[in-house]
Amino acid sequence: MTDWLAQRFGDAVDPTVPRWETVHGDAHWANLFGPRFGLLDWEWWGNGPVGTDAATLLCYSLLVPETAQRVREVFADVLDTDTGRFAQLYATARLLRRVARGEFPDLAEPLERHASTLLRS
Repeated sequence: MTDWLAQRFGDAVDPTVPRWETVHGDAHWANLFGPRFGLLDWEWWGNGPVGTDAATLLCYSLLVPETAQRVREVFADVLDTDTGRFAQLYATARLLRRVARGEFPDLAEPLERHASTLLRS
């Protein structure tokens, strides 16, 4: 599962998942609804690194900086930890694989910038 994480970031990231949790696996805005919270499309649910869902939502939000900042604020308790940074790199690498297959081309540059920022911290 994390082989592609090592392929993307090489020695810059230890691909060993620090902690696991049950995740939705594809948390993005089209899978959320309200006003009472709901989460759709559970085809990718399973085990993932702690913080995967918050990190995935953040990555999908990078095209709208104000929204990305709000996601960072709301999920700071998860994202601003070593485990959360790992989850962000995991989500970034996973989405960059999808970009390489032609999905979400507009996210390529923001995801690369996000990964660079995480790797410097």
